[in-house]
Order: sequence, then structure tokens, then C-alpha cells
Amino acid sequence: MGSSPFNMRSLFALILLVVQTATALKFDLPASSGGNERCIRNFVAKDQLVVVTAIVGGSKGDGQKVNMHIKDSMGNDHGRPKDIVGEVRQAFTSTADTAFDVCLTNQLVGRSGSNTPFRDIELDVEIGADARDWSSIQAQEKLKPVETDLRRIEEMVADIVTEMDYLRAREQRLRDTNESTNERVKWFAFGTMGMLVGLGAWQVVYLRAYFRSKHLI
Repeated sequence: MGSSPFNMRSLFALILLVVQTATALKFDLPASSGGNERCIRNFVAKDQLVVVTAIVGGSKGDGQKVNMHIKDSMGNDHGRPKDIVGEVRQAFTSTADTAFDVCLTNQLVGRSGSNTPFRDIELDVEIGADARDWSSIQAQEKLKPVETDLRRIEEMVADIVTEMDYLRAREQRLRDTNESTNERVKWFAFGTMGMLVGLGAWQVVYLRAYFRSKHLI
């Protein structure tokens, strides 16, 4: 019994809904004279495109200054836009499997009309297939909307497979390290026990020789 076109379209629409559902992170960032900082951490695989989009509320001259700093755990800087108002976008390609931080700082630089000044922040981080400009790809390659969506899903699945392969390899390395450590601990314990037994035997022999020399036994 074959599936009806309606059911196939419904299933495809559901897949697209699940894949495309993504919400940006929204929060309020209070200002302080020392600079109130908030960081968001993500993981990225090697050679993946990352696009960071920040939408900052407020206006110039309201006594607040929002700066953004994107950095990874390898010590690389990927952008330092300053005094952000409105939308700013930073893109980079990762050079290694690493974690990266998107840090936003709100510094109080002048008088504000509020006793507790803050800026509205909307932060969106897109990685891999999500970060690509699919509208441009569709126009360049003259793809139909369904073909574009299929391409996007295919690349997202490829990203997931790549990440799973990385996690599998990492788990293998951790397991090998754990087994190696257990083996070393076992032989260290055996060596320690052998040294203690040898020391005990030596003490017995030494004490017997000592007492014999004193004619006590």
C-alpha cells in the first residue's frame, strides 16, 4: 500500500519544520562602570563556517557602550566589533575542533535616563549548513525551493555525521587513555606490594642477624 502525495508532503513539511526551527537567544545586559560581561559558548568542528549575528537595542549617546568579542579556546580572535547598536554580523571559519565564546560587554560611559540601564540583546549563532546563504545558493544554481531545502537538510545531516564521528573518535581516545592508566596503576600497585614484601623480609632477616650477633637467640 503506497503513501499518498498528501502524506508525503506532510511528512516533508514536518521534517523541514523540525530542521528549520531555531530561536535566537534573547536577554537583557545591564550596564556597569566596569563593564558587565556575558559569554555564550559553542562547539565547532574544524573547517566549519560560523556566523554570529547580534541585534543590540538602544541608541548612540544613551550612556551605554556594548562591545562584542569572539574568541576560541585555541587563543584565536574572530572579531571585536565595538559600540554596537542595531544588527552586526561576524563570520569566520574554524581552524580546529574547538569551543568558541561570544562575549558581550555593556559599559556605562555616561549618564543614563534610567537608574538601572540595560540593552536588549538578541544573539543568533549559526554553524555549518545553517550558516550558509541558501537564498544566494538557490539563485546561483537556479534551484527550486524544494531542491534548496533538500540540499540544506543533506548538509545538516552531513554535519551531524561528522560530529558523531568526532565524538566516537574522542570516546575511543578517552577509553584508550583510561585503559592505559588502569594498566599503569595496576603495575604500580603490584610494584608497591612487592617492595613492601621485600622490605618486610629484609627487616626480618636483619633483626634475626642482629639478635644472633648479640647472642639473644
